[in-house]
Amino acid sequence: MHLISWKNSEDPAPGLFALELEQNTSSYIIRWNKSEQYWSSGPWDGKIFSWVPEMRANYIYNFSYVSNENESYFTYSLYDPSIISRFVMDISGQIQQLSWLETTKQWNLFWSQPRTQCEVYAFCGPFGICNQQSLPFCSCLKGFQVTSSNSWNLSDFSAGCARKTSLQCGNDSLANGKRDKFWEMPNMKFPDHPQTVAVGSSSECESTCLNNCSCTAYAYGDHCSIWIGDLLNLQQLTSADTNGGTLYLKLAASELSSSRNNKAIIIGVVLGSVAGIAILVGLIAFVIFRRRRGAIGTAKAVEGSLVAFGYRDLQNVTKNFSEKLGGGGFGSVFKGILPDSTVIAVKKLESISQGEKQFRTEVSTIGTIQHVNLVRLRGFCSEGTKKLLVYDYMPNGSLDSHLFHEKNSGVLDWKTRYQIALGTARGLVYLHEKCRDCIIHCDIKPENILLDTELCPKVADFGLAKLVGREFSRVLTTMRGTRGYLAPEWISGVAITAKADVYSYGMMLFEFVSGRRNSEPSADGKIRFFPTWAASLITQGGDVLSLLDPRLEGNADVEEVTRICRLACWCIQDEETHRPPMVQVVQILEGVLGVNLAPVPRSLQVFVDDQEHIIFFTESSSSQSSQARSNNSNASSHSNVSVSSLKS
Repeated sequence: MHLISWKNSEDPAPGLFALELEQNTSSYIIRWNKSEQYWSSGPWDGKIFSWVPEMRANYIYNFSYVSNENESYFTYSLYDPSIISRFVMDISGQIQQLSWLETTKQWNLFWSQPRTQCEVYAFCGPFGICNQQSLPFCSCLKGFQVTSSNSWNLSDFSAGCARKTSLQCGNDSLANGKRDKFWEMPNMKFPDHPQTVAVGSSSECESTCLNNCSCTAYAYGDHCSIWIGDLLNLQQLTSADTNGGTLYLKLAASELSSSRNNKAIIIGVVLGSVAGIAILVGLIAFVIFRRRRGAIGTAKAVEGSLVAFGYRDLQNVTKNFSEKLGGGGFGSVFKGILPDSTVIAVKKLESISQGEKQFRTEVSTIGTIQHVNLVRLRGFCSEGTKKLLVYDYMPNGSLDSHLFHEKNSGVLDWKTRYQIALGTARGLVYLHEKCRDCIIHCDIKPENILLDTELCPKVADFGLAKLVGREFSRVLTTMRGTRGYLAPEWISGVAITAKADVYSYGMMLFEFVSGRRNSEPSADGKIRFFPTWAASLITQGGDVLSLLDPRLEGNADVEEVTRICRLACWCIQDEETHRPPMVQVVQILEGVLGVNLAPVPRSLQVFVDDQEHIIFFTESSSSQSSQARSNNSNASSHSNVSVSSLKS
C-alpha cells in the first residue's frame, strides 16, 4: 500500500513522497523518489507504532493494526464522532493528521512527521538550502537561481536551483586567469553522499575538488570530503547547533569577484562616514560608559543581550537584598531598581556546584530562549560561589497570590483564569518542543507563573533544574508547597520526561477551578484534597460548576470548566504515556480538539489511603453553586464522595 503526495498544491499527479507499509517489519516508512527512506513509524508493539509515542494519547483516536498471511492494514477511528479528521501524505513530504475547525472553516494541523520541515529528504531539491528558521524554508545557494519559479510558487521545490554562471573548470581556466573559487558556508548540515579523499591538509582537499570538474563542494575536518554532482539535502543550522560544519561551495570566479568589488565600494563609503561622525559617536559612547560605570560598575554585555553584573552592583540596586519577592527550591527572589529606573527581579541561586564556564554556558542557553509566555532573562552574576540571575520584573506578581487570597475583591474572573491556563500551556510547548533541546521545567506550580501588567502569564525558573543538578530531586520532594505537584515517577526515582511537567500542569488546572490549594489542612486536623473529589465527580457525570471557586458565584462557561476538568484528569494519569503532550493540551484548550472522560488515577486513591482523615471541598462550593443556579439537584447528589467509592 502506498499513500503518495500530490506533485504540488494544484496538481494531483504523483509526487516524490510516499508512505508505504514494510510488511517484514510491521512499520510504515516514508521514501523520497522511491529510494531514500527518511522516516519510520517503528514496528507495531500491539498498541501503537513504537516510534510514534503520541499515539498513546488514546483519548482522541482508537487505533488498530491487522497483519496476517492474507492481509496487513492499519485503521483508526475517533471516539468523538463530531470531530472531522483526515490523514494525508502532504506535498511537504510530511504525513499530517488534520482536524476541521468549524469556527475558522479551516483544517487545523493536529500532528505531523517528520517533526520539522528540513528533516524531509531533499525537500529543497538540488542546490537548494533548507533553513528551519526562515519562511519559505527553501532558498538557492549563492551563485544559483530557482530552476522553475512556477513550481516554487506552488510549493514544489523538487527541481531545486541551477547555476547562474558556468564553472571554468580544469586547466582551461588557468590561461584566462579566471580559475574557479570557493564560497565559505559555515554551520551547515552537510549534503548526503560525500566521498572521502585521502589528503593531508585543507589546501590539498581544496585542490582535489578544484581540479575535479565534477566536484561541486568540499569540507575538511578530521578528513577530506568532496561532493560530486548535485548537492542534495543541504541544511542551514542555527548558531546554537554545534552539529554542523563549514562547507566550501565551488563557484565561478565572477560570482565572487563581483561581490568583492561591491564589498570594496561599501567599505569605502563606510570609512568615509565613520570619519565624519567619529567624534560624535565617541562623545555619546563616553557619556553612556560613564553613566553605566557609575551605576553598574562591572556590568557588561555578553552572549548577545545578556549582561554580566557584578555582585556588588546587584547588592546596590536591591538595597542589599532587602525587598524579598518570594522564594522556592532554586533560591530567593529580590526586587531591584537599575539606575535608568528599570525594575528587575534578582534571584539568588542555591545549591549551585557548577564551575564558572559551565554555569555561563547554561545561562547563555537560557538567555536565548524568548517567548511571550516565558519570563525574559536580562543577565546574571557569577563570582565564586555567588550565582544570581536577573529577570524582568512582573508587577502583578505570581499566580498564587491571585488564586489563593481570601478576599473576594480582586479575584481573577473565569475568563482571565482560562487565558492564563492557555498562555502557560503555550509557554511549556515552547520549552518542550521548540527549543534545540527539550527543556523540562521540573517545578510547575502557581508560584512559578508570573503575571505582567496585562495579566499575561510568564513561566519563570525554566532551565534552572539543569543548573541545580542531581540534588534538585531531593530539594523538590522536601520543599514545602511543591510535593503536591510532583508526578509519581519523580517520587519513584525513575528518569523523568516532559510528561512530568504535564502532570504538574494538570494539578495546577484543578487550582484554577477551585481557587484553593489542592491539599489543605483544616483546623480539625482533616485533609482537604480537591483533585480526588473533582475526578470522581467528573467521571460520575456530576455538576462541574459545583467544583468552581465559590467567589466566582457560578459565573463561568460550563463548557470551558468541563474541558479544563477533563483535561486535568488526563494530565495527572499515573502512566506518563497516558498523559497528553503539551501541544495537544493547547489544542484542547483552544477548542480545536475534544477531550473525553479519563479514568480516576490510582495515585489519587493512594493519596487518600495515606491520610488518617480526609474531607473534600464540598460545603462552600455546593452552597455557592446553589445560590448561582436554581437547578442544583445534580450538584448535591455528587457533592460528597466516599473513600470506598474510589477504590477499584
